[in-house]
Amino acid sequence: MSIDWKTYPLEQVYDELVQRSGRSRGHARNLLRRLSSMDQEELAARQLAAELAIKGMGVTFTVYTKEEGTIDRAWPFDIIPRIIAKAEWERVEAGLKQRVHALNLFIDDLYHEQQIVKDGVFPAEVLEESQNFREQCVGVNPPLGIWAHICGSDLIRGTDGTMYVLEDNLRVPSGVSYMLENRLVTKRVFPELFGAYGPLPVDDYPSQLFDTLAALSPRPADYPEVVVLTPGIYNSAYFEHSYLAQQMGCELVEGRDLFVAEDDCVYMRTVDGPARVDVIYRRIDDLFIDPEAFAVDSVLGVPGLLRAWKAGTVALANAPGAGVADDKVVYAFVPQIIEYYLGEKPLIKNVPTFRCMYPEEREHVLANLQELVVKPANESGGYGMLMGPQSTKAERELFAELIRKRPRNYIAQPVINLSTVPTVVGRGVEPRHVDLRPFILSSDRIQVTMGGLTRVALRKGSLVVNSSQGGGSKDTWIVDGGEIRRT
Repeated sequence: MSIDWKTYPLEQVYDELVQRSGRSRGHARNLLRRLSSMDQEELAARQLAAELAIKGMGVTFTVYTKEEGTIDRAWPFDIIPRIIAKAEWERVEAGLKQRVHALNLFIDDLYHEQQIVKDGVFPAEVLEESQNFREQCVGVNPPLGIWAHICGSDLIRGTDGTMYVLEDNLRVPSGVSYMLENRLVTKRVFPELFGAYGPLPVDDYPSQLFDTLAALSPRPADYPEVVVLTPGIYNSAYFEHSYLAQQMGCELVEGRDLFVAEDDCVYMRTVDGPARVDVIYRRIDDLFIDPEAFAVDSVLGVPGLLRAWKAGTVALANAPGAGVADDKVVYAFVPQIIEYYLGEKPLIKNVPTFRCMYPEEREHVLANLQELVVKPANESGGYGMLMGPQSTKAERELFAELIRKRPRNYIAQPVINLSTVPTVVGRGVEPRHVDLRPFILSSDRIQVTMGGLTRVALRKGSLVVNSSQGGGSKDTWIVDGGEIRRT
C-alpha cells in the first residue's frame, strides 16, 4: 500500500512537510508525491539501502554503557529529507551570524575589561561561579579577536512554526561529519529527487573549515600546517576527527605527536624530523590540552601548549576559555548580550527561560516542576535534565533540593513540542520530532552551513534527539523558492 497523507497521524504539533489537512507544505510537494507513489516494499528497500551504505562507508558513533562498555554503532539515519525554504534560511543565517558575533565579543570582554559586568548587564555572580572561565586565559588576544571559531547552535521549531535557539555549543561542537555523510547517502538513495530539488551544497564545508583555520595562522603562507588534535580512537567523536582531517588534507594527531620546543613553537614529530605546526583544531576539552596549565595528570594534551598559544606562535581553535559562553545560564542572557554589544534586537529568539538564581523566577520553577524542563548549566547530550511531564514525584523532589542548594546552576524552560518531519518507521511513515544543528565558522569572516545536522527522535513521542539516547538523523535540504506555508 502507498502512503495516504490524510491519515498521517499529526498531533498538536507543527509538521514541517505536511499540513493538518494532509496537503504538502511549500517545497515538500514533489517529495510527498514521490513518497506516495512508493509501496511499503520499495520504501523499506530504500531505507535498507541507506543502512547498508552507511555500514559500507564505516560511518559510526561511539556509546558507553555500564553493561557493554564502549561500543561502535552504525550511524542511525532516516532517508526522508527535511526541507527548508531558502528565503526562511537566509533570516536564520543572519540571526546565527549576529549571535556568534556577539558571543565572541562577549568572551573577549570577559577575558579583558569585563565591561558588560561593570555596566550591570551581565551578573558578576554568574561569571564568578562559571565552570568554564579560565583564569589562565585572562589578557590573551587570540588571532582576529575570535575565541569560538566553530560553533554549533541548536535550533528548534515550536508549535506555531517559529524557529528558536535552544542552546549554543562553543567548546568542541560535534556532528558536522554526519551532516556531510547524510548528504552522500541521500544522493544515493533518492538521486531523482535530489536532482529535481537541487538543494544548496554542504560538501564545501571541509574547504571552508580549512580556510577558517588557515586565516588564524601566525605565519604568512599559502598552506599553513594545520592539524586536528584528537583524544584518540576511544573518543565518541573519533570518526568525525579522522573524517575532517582526511577531508581537509590535514594530519590527525594525538598529544604525543606534538611537542613545544624552547622557542615556544609547536612541532609535530614526523619521519623526516620535527615540522612546525601553525594551527591546531583541537577536539580535546580545555582541562586536558596542557598538563602544565590545567590538569597535571592529563596524558591527552601537549605540555607547554598554552604557553605557545599565549606567545602567538600557534593558533588554537576553538580557543581555550571559549566555553565560558557555553553555559545554559549564560544562554539566558544572550538577548541582552546581543543588544549590549551590537545595539540590535536578536533576529532569532531564545526559548523562554527561567533563571533559578533570581528568587521570583526560582519560586515559579519550584511551584511548576511538573510542567517544565530543568537543565543544569554545563551538562550536555540530554543528561542531567528533569523532564517535568515525564518525571516522578521523587525526581521532582530531588531537583527541588538541587535547585535550592545551587540556584545559579539551573535554568528551566517550558516543554516545547518540537516540530516533526515524516520518518520511516518499520514499513510505513510516521511523524518524529526533530531539531537542527547548523555550524557557524568565524575567523576573517563568518560563514554558516546551508542547513546543518537534523537530529530526529526515533522513539515515538520522544523529544530526545541525541544519538546516545536513541536518536538518529536526516539530510537537511535548503531549497530555493517561496516560504513554508503555515496552517
